[in-house]
Amino acid sequence: MNTEIISVILILLLTFLLAIPLGKYIARVYAGDKTMLDPIFGPVEKLLYRICRIDATREMTWEEHLVALLTINIVWFAYGILILMNQGWLPLNPDDNPSMTPDLAFNTSISFVTNTNLQHYSGESGVSYLGQLTLMLYQFISAGAGMAMAAILFHALRERSSSTLGNFYNYFLKSCTRILLPISFIVAVILVFNGTPMTFEGKDTITSLQGDTVQVSRGPAAALIAIKQVGTNGGGFFSANSAHPLENPNFITNMVETISIPLISIALIFALGYYLNRKKLAWMIFGVMTGGFLLSLLPTLYFEMHGNPSLTTMGIDQSAGSMEGKEVRFGSAASALWAILTTCTSNGSVNAMHDSLTPLSGMFTMLGMQINAFYGGKGVGLLNFYIFIIIAVFMSGLMVGRTPEFLGKKIEVREMKIAMIVFLLHPLLILAGTAMSSYLLYLHPEYGWLNNPGFHGFSEMLYEYTSSSANNGSGFEGLGDNTPWWNISCGIIMLLARYIPIIGPIAIAGILAEKKYIPENAGTLKADTGTFGVMTFAVIAILVALSFFTALALGPIAEYFSMV
Repeated sequence: MNTEIISVILILLLTFLLAIPLGKYIARVYAGDKTMLDPIFGPVEKLLYRICRIDATREMTWEEHLVALLTINIVWFAYGILILMNQGWLPLNPDDNPSMTPDLAFNTSISFVTNTNLQHYSGESGVSYLGQLTLMLYQFISAGAGMAMAAILFHALRERSSSTLGNFYNYFLKSCTRILLPISFIVAVILVFNGTPMTFEGKDTITSLQGDTVQVSRGPAAALIAIKQVGTNGGGFFSANSAHPLENPNFITNMVETISIPLISIALIFALGYYLNRKKLAWMIFGVMTGGFLLSLLPTLYFEMHGNPSLTTMGIDQSAGSMEGKEVRFGSAASALWAILTTCTSNGSVNAMHDSLTPLSGMFTMLGMQINAFYGGKGVGLLNFYIFIIIAVFMSGLMVGRTPEFLGKKIEVREMKIAMIVFLLHPLLILAGTAMSSYLLYLHPEYGWLNNPGFHGFSEMLYEYTSSSANNGSGFEGLGDNTPWWNISCGIIMLLARYIPIIGPIAIAGILAEKKYIPENAGTLKADTGTFGVMTFAVIAILVALSFFTALALGPIAEYFSMV
């Protein structure tokens, strides 16, 4: 078997094997059970609660949870804009990077607060060290907030009948201190020992192998890179992200970072099973998500490892696969694996340039973000999958003539309306944004956003809005996106696409938690069976195909047929 394929299998197996015990640990954290990290972080958490005057034991309704989430995000959003627009004269700026323009600061602050980490700037020259540290803090906050929402969902699904669902601040802080911080610390240490910089000194002068004197950017990179992967954030310290040799020096760091991307997202699935004591349900969800992930990964591996047929006709050797835009130290298979993982998990970091992927590989990266529920972002991936479960339960109930129920609670009209609004928002934002940008460029071709005309140029715009709406952050970087139009339009989409898909599932969970529990009987639809898993997968496939096939046909599919 090809050694590249063996490495892909090894990485996936290690990820799955680590996710199961981690899921059990996460369930214990959210359930309030004792863990080995209690003596370390318990006093710190109590001190923070005392300073902020927060009662972490007070039970909160689902509405209060959402108010708390939105409040802290508004505060950090405003603080981020303040720092980014003034970083030019603030401390920790040894390279004298300039302050951001208002539209770019607006986009960047929203991007990091919403766990999107879309970067319309170059990391080395666009942000000071103070700005990088601020954005690193946001990568903990955004991931921790998403995980706290998943914990609230867990609590709601476990309750027989309750109007309160734990405490948001308790879930949020524990997500950051007990889960994100320890794993990020381990990853950062591995990166430092493999050559990733962790310093506050400015650029260093080196002499290249060909005798040129060049300035090499440095900074507190290792810490930021660790949480960017562990928290499915994706925002790179350097402009080339994890394709940069200082962000991702060798195959060992590439493997560690690749495992870090989906690890907690997968672990949260098993945490749900442990928390609810419904392990079969967790395995059903894991099976559907993993099946969908593999259906995107396998063809992408094939296309990238077999090279670009257009280059083959020019007599260029493609034995190593499609290596345009990829790093030789990783190869085509590891780059394909990263591309699918980073888009299925709303991570957005890259170790190869997605703009250089073969057309159908680019399509599968977009599909991962358009589905946005195969593993997904920290916590939010489960919330998105919960919406598909609600729709599948309702459709299954209609098909067999029974009242739709999920875990002992009736699914009625109000819940279905919320679920459909949440689902329809995603294609609306992506397709409306792409349509408006296409029309605006048609009216004003002098704007010159696209370096690639035709089908690929359309794909670049479709990818940008797909990435924004999925809170992913990666891009087809042939697009000139640092303009007021792209900064503001993508910022608005990131804002809507982050909070409405959180508000909707938590509202459904809170409404169902208040309903009377109905014990399971012979007529109850089992939600933890393979049959229901197939039904859920079919619902996802049909809804996403109906929503996005036409747009994909105009972009990557048309480009593929024009190429062959």
